[in-house]
Amino acid sequence: MRTRNKNFELHSGGTPSLRGTLAKIFILGIVDAGVGFVLLILIGKEKYGLAIFFGLITLVVNWIYLRRGGLPAKYLTPGVLLLLAFQVYVVIFSGYISFTNYGDAHNGNFTEALDAIQQAAVEPIEGASEYEIKVVRSDDGAVQFLAFDLATNKIFMGGENYSKHPWREYTAADGLVTDESGYPAALEGVTFLTDEEITEVEPGVTTLKIPLGPDLAKDGFIATADAFFAQQNRFSYTYNEETRVMTRVSDNKEFIADETVGYFKNADDGELLSGIGWQVRVGWDNYKKIFSDKDLRGPLSGIILWTFMFAFGSVFSTFVVGLALALMFNDQRIRGLRIYRAIFILPYAFPAFLSAYVWRGLLNTENGFINNTILGFMGDNKIQWFEQQGAARAAVLLVNLWLGFPYMFLICTGALQAIPNDLTEAAGIDGASPWKIVKLIKLPLLLVSLAPLLIASFAYNFNNFGAIYLLTGGGPFLDPTLKVEAGATDILITFVYRIAFSRSVGADYGLASAFSVLIFLIIGSISYFSFKRTRGLEELTQ
Repeated sequence: MRTRNKNFELHSGGTPSLRGTLAKIFILGIVDAGVGFVLLILIGKEKYGLAIFFGLITLVVNWIYLRRGGLPAKYLTPGVLLLLAFQVYVVIFSGYISFTNYGDAHNGNFTEALDAIQQAAVEPIEGASEYEIKVVRSDDGAVQFLAFDLATNKIFMGGENYSKHPWREYTAADGLVTDESGYPAALEGVTFLTDEEITEVEPGVTTLKIPLGPDLAKDGFIATADAFFAQQNRFSYTYNEETRVMTRVSDNKEFIADETVGYFKNADDGELLSGIGWQVRVGWDNYKKIFSDKDLRGPLSGIILWTFMFAFGSVFSTFVVGLALALMFNDQRIRGLRIYRAIFILPYAFPAFLSAYVWRGLLNTENGFINNTILGFMGDNKIQWFEQQGAARAAVLLVNLWLGFPYMFLICTGALQAIPNDLTEAAGIDGASPWKIVKLIKLPLLLVSLAPLLIASFAYNFNNFGAIYLLTGGGPFLDPTLKVEAGATDILITFVYRIAFSRSVGADYGLASAFSVLIFLIIGSISYFSFKRTRGLEELTQ
């Protein structure tokens, strides 16, 4: 009976106090209020699926924390939610984006792209008049432009609704009052807006288009950029909503909305209307492009090979140096042992990005400490650490060794101290040399506990963006003819970053996401088979 009561208390959390219950309700209230605000935004944007999902999650969380019992679930829920938000969702979202053309030119839906094209397709009418304007409001509340033609000194006025407020010339017969220079001073039926009132006009004076005739697309319009001066403009393209065809005014060439590429495209020669498109699903095209596009296929094989070399080389070098130092300083008879160990941990204690920049200065070809002092005997034959492929890769591995060996030193020291002294003492009595004790006893036992950490270290270095980007930026860039920049020290993740945020050809998030999915599969596969092998290693040591 007593055991059952203890189990009940363990899983139920005991009897809650009034203070704890009130605190729990208060915290849940804040969370629910935040979720409610998010739901209103999602519903306003017609994201009903996400709204239902967040609503259900909120109900489950409230049920978990308001009910009696379920103590394990209460502890696990925050971690599970964070896992879903920052791991699972990221993987699923990246996978979804990899099947789209999402990027600089395709970052919105069709309506947004159409609006952007129409906003960009505005050009001034050559030889047309320019005006100095006053923004006015008529008695019916319409905002209009009262314009003084700088070339003819005539005065015109009109509003966005051409049928009610057509663009026409105004004179004294219309109740217009001018000053000595002929500039409009007052007009019957309208109110001149102050600067403050102009800023309050919705959606904004600079967005107004005052038609010059009944057909805005053909006749052109008046627009202003500063609410003081205006000029006559026209659209470069006209759009037919029924056929979804955009026609270029200059040559009447037609471009139809093509949902396979997310562009307005001419059916005859394949010409794209502009660099503005919309997001569409492209299926496996991004994955096909990785292996079929010659601009990617050329540098990709070298980048993949170097990525594996960098990951294996970093893990191997840091493990060897860390293990060697751990073996050397695992003898309690060494005086000042704690001081030595603290010194070895210092590179691990400093922020990695600061260390990378310090090393960048040390390796500077002309003024760096390494070339001028340590390698000063080489004279003018200085090593160009960041200009040559071999030297740059060696520099990256050297710096990563400096950053990584303290971690290996720590875990190796901890694992060595866990090995019973009886084993090594017995081996020494049997005549085993120190090397054989390390090779046949210590190393196999170390690998049992360290193998998962070495696998994790490989996965980390496979995606070690900071070490490459901060030190070399992926360079040197040996082939300037490549469409996508690829450097000699680029690993897959820095190459993907350059694709995702390319300045030369524009960002391509869909292609970058496809690369990210492939990297995830590579790392996942290597980790799975490596962990599977570690199980066999554990069986051998038992």
